[in-house]
Amino acid sequence: MAKISGPLLDRIDLHIEVPAIPFEELSSKQDGETSYEVRKRVQLARDTQIKRFVNEPHIHSNADMPPKMIRGLCKVDGDSAALLKTAITNLGLSARAYDRILKVSRTIADLSECSEIRAEHISEAIQYRTLDRQLWMA
Repeated sequence: MAKISGPLLDRIDLHIEVPAIPFEELSSKQDGETSYEVRKRVQLARDTQIKRFVNEPHIHSNADMPPKMIRGLCKVDGDSAALLKTAITNLGLSARAYDRILKVSRTIADLSECSEIRAEHISEAIQYRTLDRQLWMA
């Protein structure tokens, strides 16, 4: 597997491994979430972000937020801050990765229709950053 530099990986918001799906799951008759349901949830989150940034002409989504705005709109409670500190320390993540985790957490909270970023949103966002530290870096 080729190695990718840390600074380059820092610029990618989501790093996930997609394992092969076992045949039993592929052939299952159980229905998952429909594309329509997913689209509805995503559109609701996008509408939330459009309202959030209505007075910001160059910002249309959480991904566009500059660092100063991240600090204002991505406030975390004590448990979430401790989780972030542990992740940054143990995974050796950069300041850029910290900001990206906060932006992704804000988006996950929006998808969950939560006005606050909770520890579970931070935890999920951190999971999307761990691939670079486990498999890719030399």
